[in-house]
Amino acid sequence: MSQPKMNALSAAAVVAASMIGAGVYTTSGFTLGDLGEPHYVIAAWAIGGVIAICGALCYGALAQQFTESGGEYLFLARAIHPAAGMMAGWVSLLAGFTGAMAFAATTFESFTRGAGLGWLEPLPDRSIAIVLVLLAAIVHSLGLKRGTHIQNGVVIAKLVLIGLFVLIAYSTLSTWQGTAVAAASDAVAGVDAGAEATAGGGWAFALVFANALTWISLSYSGFNAAVYLTDEIDQPTRNVPRAMLFGTVGVAVLYLLLNIIFVYAPPAAEVAGQPNVATLAAESVGRQIQARGSNWGSWVSPLVRIAILAGLGTSVLALMQTGPRVYQKMAADRLLPRWLSGRRGGDLGAGAIAGPVESLPTIWIQAGLAIVVICISTLREQLDYLGFTLSICAALCGSLVFLFRNHGVHPVQVWGYPWVPMIYVVGTLGIATLTAIRVPLQATVGLGTLGIGIAAYLVSRFLWGSRAFGDRRN
Repeated sequence: MSQPKMNALSAAAVVAASMIGAGVYTTSGFTLGDLGEPHYVIAAWAIGGVIAICGALCYGALAQQFTESGGEYLFLARAIHPAAGMMAGWVSLLAGFTGAMAFAATTFESFTRGAGLGWLEPLPDRSIAIVLVLLAAIVHSLGLKRGTHIQNGVVIAKLVLIGLFVLIAYSTLSTWQGTAVAAASDAVAGVDAGAEATAGGGWAFALVFANALTWISLSYSGFNAAVYLTDEIDQPTRNVPRAMLFGTVGVAVLYLLLNIIFVYAPPAAEVAGQPNVATLAAESVGRQIQARGSNWGSWVSPLVRIAILAGLGTSVLALMQTGPRVYQKMAADRLLPRWLSGRRGGDLGAGAIAGPVESLPTIWIQAGLAIVVICISTLREQLDYLGFTLSICAALCGSLVFLFRNHGVHPVQVWGYPWVPMIYVVGTLGIATLTAIRVPLQATVGLGTLGIGIAAYLVSRFLWGSRAFGDRRN
């Protein structure tokens, strides 16, 4: 008996869970430290939201033509060449899921230890992050239905807590301490060398702003989560595009509301350059409430910390659910060992994963790789590497909208053509290019990841046979 499939609401929950993770709770502190002005931070989040919404429309149009799970790997392998798909799959393996999961889990540990619980102090460094990854792997090893129900419940709880915090924070708007932009700018001026670059304007500012957009783009990168689960979603040609669009628009609005609080509620000097900007802002809101004579203000910071931990937990859960589907598809296409595809028999052609298929090996390989990244890198290094690498791969997929506009077999029709795909592709590539100029080391590592993907394709052809069935150019 086949497993039940997800409806549009569950798919949108996966999108929201994938998007609302570590980035939104950490990025604005770094961004404010670099840009020096709160309004620049909000502008960057707004631009990132527009680019992500355009990306959701582009991916939705592609998903209507390429109706299998696999995301960027599937799109590029079917549309261009298996080598392009393998490159995208390798990026997913090392950056899109492994790196993003490690980032969310590492941030989860940072916020957990920041709660001041004495019994956590003896635990080894990074052990909490590792345990979270292992728990996510266990949950999804139980099967699609149970994993989805657990994830949906935590997502709902997370959104309720975040909504409550937003209402509380905006009720203190008149006492926010970062609304005096000039004073905030003076306070932040010495926090980060990037703030000095903004003072000069022009090219130096463009580089700093692009780097901030790279970090922010990572917070929006989960908008395409539904395309990795197409086989497991009911009526995918209808529900996958809707889940991505509605989920992305809703999260973009929520991001703007949250980040206005993060950079305007506390003094700018207090949060600039800090990774725990969300809890610092919550503490500031709580103090403002207490200053009015309400003792319940002391509960604001714990409320936000719980919401953050729930958000980071669901982010790891969502990534553990979507990532292995890419590797299953690659295995079914004979670009990875077939035992990773989740099928015992060989009577279906390569690439023919029909319906929900669990593959425990891919889940635990994903967990193992995330644990390795947790042990060897820092938060800020992960931000630069992930933002650049994912931008390149996403831009390649966005460009397929132009290539397949009038295709005889798979015509891709996107609303707002050509402006919507142009905003997405040009915006994404522009951000990546300027970031490569500013942080060449992380960009070099990102390009190396793409190169390894090509090499992995050549090795896979040697080990597991010729080009996968169904991957030839259309």
